[in-house]
Amino acid sequence: MKNEKPLILISNDDGVNAKGLHELVNALAGLGEIIVMAPDGPRSGASCAITSEYPIKYHEVEQKQDLTIYKCNGTPVDCMKLALFELLPRCPDLILSGINHGDNSSVNIHYSGTMGVVIEGCLKGIPSIGFSLCNHAVDADFSKMLPYVRQIVVETLKNGLPQGTCLNVNAPMADEIRGVRICRQTKGEWTNEWKQNNHPRGGKYFWLTGSYSNLEPKAEDTDQWALSNNFIAITPVQVDMTAYTFLDELKHWNLAL
Repeated sequence: MKNEKPLILISNDDGVNAKGLHELVNALAGLGEIIVMAPDGPRSGASCAITSEYPIKYHEVEQKQDLTIYKCNGTPVDCMKLALFELLPRCPDLILSGINHGDNSSVNIHYSGTMGVVIEGCLKGIPSIGFSLCNHAVDADFSKMLPYVRQIVVETLKNGLPQGTCLNVNAPMADEIRGVRICRQTKGEWTNEWKQNNHPRGGKYFWLTGSYSNLEPKAEDTDQWALSNNFIAITPVQVDMTAYTFLDELKHWNLAL
């Protein structure tokens, strides 16, 4: 007999013990069978990195009705690849990532291990969504966004997503969320990205830091504007990175040798 419950695969980049991961799992109670494969510790900034220089292992952490949690010593994308290869009885109906402690709007999507999970799922042809909250605190309060998370998951299970398209969902840290905005990625950049110090044993060392600059602060159709105005920002993301608008011009370059 066919299993009627949706199969949902979840990971993150904050690690298997992160509060955001467990808040996401709890928010989805009753929607289907959930399998979690998450890194054994923080992997923020891992993007779509994969491991090729040492072996990957995983261990079961918890099992109860409709929920099994595993941890893995690899990257977030390693977790996805290993779960799909080794653990799942069938192709999942949905891949979710998060809830991340800290937003992944604008250019942060390119660095995000949270979104690395989502992009990997999308490359495999599976509907995939990343969830993030604009709060880096270990004990961040996710309660305001959880009803939206559940509804977005319900709608995605019902409607699906176009091939090659996934969703980047970011929530503001606000007393009251004003609703949802469907928006594009903000044009922005990181500057002053390193802090230099002198090592007590000699030489220099550098600590990654940085300041984010919104290059279009007045644009009201962007994810950053939505978050600044206490809306949840939903941005559809494509994995095809071809610059189609430049194809014809590039064909006119003098490239003959």
